[in-house]
Amino acid sequence: MPKQLASSYEAMATGSPGFLTRAYYRIKPFIPRRLRWALRRSRARAIVRDCRSTWPIDVTSASPPAGWSGWPEGNEFAFVITHDVESCAGLEKVRDLAQLEVGLGLRSSFNFIPEGPYEDPAELRAWLEARGFEIGVHDLNHDGRLYGSRQGFLQKAGRINRHLKNWGSVGFRSGFMMRQLDWIHDLDVTYDASTFDTDPFEPQPEGSRTIFPFLVKSDDPAPGYVELPYTLPQDSTLFLLLGEETTEIWKQKLEWIARKGGLALVNIHPDYINFSGKRTSTCYPHSLVKEFLEHLCSRYRGKYWNPLAKDLACWFRRHAVPLPDADDPAC
Repeated sequence: MPKQLASSYEAMATGSPGFLTRAYYRIKPFIPRRLRWALRRSRARAIVRDCRSTWPIDVTSASPPAGWSGWPEGNEFAFVITHDVESCAGLEKVRDLAQLEVGLGLRSSFNFIPEGPYEDPAELRAWLEARGFEIGVHDLNHDGRLYGSRQGFLQKAGRINRHLKNWGSVGFRSGFMMRQLDWIHDLDVTYDASTFDTDPFEPQPEGSRTIFPFLVKSDDPAPGYVELPYTLPQDSTLFLLLGEETTEIWKQKLEWIARKGGLALVNIHPDYINFSGKRTSTCYPHSLVKEFLEHLCSRYRGKYWNPLAKDLACWFRRHAVPLPDADDPAC
């Protein structure tokens, strides 16, 4: 493991959210949404200035894993799309977003909150799976309290595991990209996607500093799980927090990842997309997503692999870092 990745992993594996972060998520429900966004935007430009050497591209994150032999079938890079669905409004836009991707020959993973602001969308999950999409579990309640204490996490892990089993899911992502990677071993997952290569805008800003998947090993005989960091900035960061009006940052980062042969993984929230084409303080026009995905398909035709997140994780476990559990039923 490269030195910079080892140090980043240590911070992510053993450092749970700090006191101030935990305190904020306890009072967050009482802070008006408009005020929360205003406060974040007031800090965002300073963050961009202070982190310009490591965001959106951290050049130290391009080292491949030891023994890396490349992506399957000679593809130059991998492109994985994920979606976190965080509200009832987001649920209503899932089909439109999925159909946009189907029209371009792409598939993605949709992560739903099992005990959050909406009921289990069983019919929608079935509709997505019938069309080749993946279903993942997004946190438990999405309230920022998942990692509040070790004992509390263990209790919630049992409930998360029941939802994973009921949904036939093998992937997980924490709310607000919070994580303590050592605790995630308590989840029955093939992969986690709660990290990023570089993202100073998140509550836990420590990045994995790699644009490749990596294995999070366990101390017991269990083989561990695959970590899939997102490597393209989140849509909410670009279009709502920073107010970007083009996809140029996405394109620049994608071009760099493609040259380095890494994983381009993006997280797009249907909640923040406006399919009527209008921009508001909480939504951006769907044309931005459409234009970026069309750019991918035309500019990099024949050069990328577009697996579901679970398929990439299984491939990584079997071929990139062979493990004793090659017969893992999830793979």
